[in-house]
Amino acid sequence: MNSPIIQLLVLAGIAVFLILRLKNVLGTREGFEKPPAAAPTTRKRPEFEVIEGGPDLDIADHTDGMPEAAEALAKMKAAEPSFGVSDFLGGARGAYEMILMGFERGDLADIKPFLDNDVYESFAEVVELREKQGLSVEASFVGIREMALADATFDDESGIGEVSVKFIGEMTSVVRDNAGEIVEGDEKKIKRQKDVWTFARKMGADDPNWQLVATGE
Repeated sequence: MNSPIIQLLVLAGIAVFLILRLKNVLGTREGFEKPPAAAPTTRKRPEFEVIEGGPDLDIADHTDGMPEAAEALAKMKAAEPSFGVSDFLGGARGAYEMILMGFERGDLADIKPFLDNDVYESFAEVVELREKQGLSVEASFVGIREMALADATFDDESGIGEVSVKFIGEMTSVVRDNAGEIVEGDEKKIKRQKDVWTFARKMGADDPNWQLVATGE
């Protein structure tokens, strides 16, 4: 066997050895690898006892850094054991879209049962002013970008609980005059609507509906 062939076989053997070593060190990759998982962070939750004992995560998950709100929610649950914070927030999400769109379009009849008298009167004044000016609003709800519990209070004497929720909604909206011309807004542009709404209800009452009692930003 001549010298060039021997050298070729030696180099091939070295190459195979290096490939096997790299495979053992790096492993085998198939397709796209998932990035390394981030180390889980531990955050201490305030522990609010439920009647059966143990931390009530339904409260703790929504009240980080808000001990007074958490205490108020615990009292609401004591007054009405079927009350759940997560369930309430799910209902508030639907109520936000329904009430916001009812106000934007001036259709207050359907949402009146869910509004406190003062809030209803404020909404009605705005709608009436639009009509006097010959203006109409065309609005379309896109969705809720962010939503979180902002505060909660409970009145021990009256048994009324109040829960404030922060919403960041997305919608399109234009204002038209009597001629149908757009005088405000852009029907193709999505705008963000920031609100903090407060809902109230007497805990333990037969009527399950919460009412919107205050609006703000």
